[in-house]
Amino acid sequence: MNQIYEKTMKCAEIVKSKVDFKPEAALILGSGLGEYAKNMDVKAELSYSEIEGFPVSTVAGHDGRFLFGYVEGVPVVLMKGRVHYYEGYEMSDVVMPTRIMGLLGAKKLILTNAAGGVNLSYKPGDLMMITDHISAFVKSPLIGPNLEELGTRFPDMSNVYDTELCDKIRNAADKLKVQIQEGVYVQCSGPNYETPAEIRMYRTLGADAVGMSTVCEAMTAAHMGMKVCGISCITNMAAGILDQPLDHKEVQEVADRVKDTFEKLVTEIIKTI
Repeated sequence: MNQIYEKTMKCAEIVKSKVDFKPEAALILGSGLGEYAKNMDVKAELSYSEIEGFPVSTVAGHDGRFLFGYVEGVPVVLMKGRVHYYEGYEMSDVVMPTRIMGLLGAKKLILTNAAGGVNLSYKPGDLMMITDHISAFVKSPLIGPNLEELGTRFPDMSNVYDTELCDKIRNAADKLKVQIQEGVYVQCSGPNYETPAEIRMYRTLGADAVGMSTVCEAMTAAHMGMKVCGISCITNMAAGILDQPLDHKEVQEVADRVKDTFEKLVTEIIKTI
């Protein structure tokens, strides 16, 4: 048996043995949404450390737990603290949580993150719906023997961000009177921020925002047939745009400033799916 599939299934069975809950939707919390659980009727929670073989986040501010419960009546599994490629894990481990949430029954995935603004018309505090992504700068999570039980060898990526879910994001933003940008997200490996020259390159390639997560998870979910949507919180302008160094403290401060709006938007989206 494929070792990655075997490890994934083993972890999924551990989760199922500890928590009796079937979600319809999955949510991965990025920086700034760490307290989203207060919007949720939590029925169960499971620490990553209780799942043998499961990767554990090492980043401050990224708690390591699955939460299971209801948001506006919708059964949801919530990933409170994601794992990043820059932490040193194999890419198959980074995306294992996404696969497990799919194996638990989630058919739709909402991805959130904090990102740097590449588009010069953006400003810190903006929210951006991801309409497409650029994955060329990180290792594909689908490299290696294909997990035939999960998806096809050569999955189509022409519509990773589901049109219907994107419309629901637009409708939710309109209802809440939240201005939302739309753009292309590029994932880099991190943990260092990008150079000004790299940001100019990404802008030339058509990127509007840059970060260190999300794309690999979106590709993995699309491979499994899950419907995907994503929202970035633009917490800072990327390198070289403003005459100041990049600082993770600034990222957290901006994310905290807009978290209430971000949380309301996510809740409104979940209500409709």
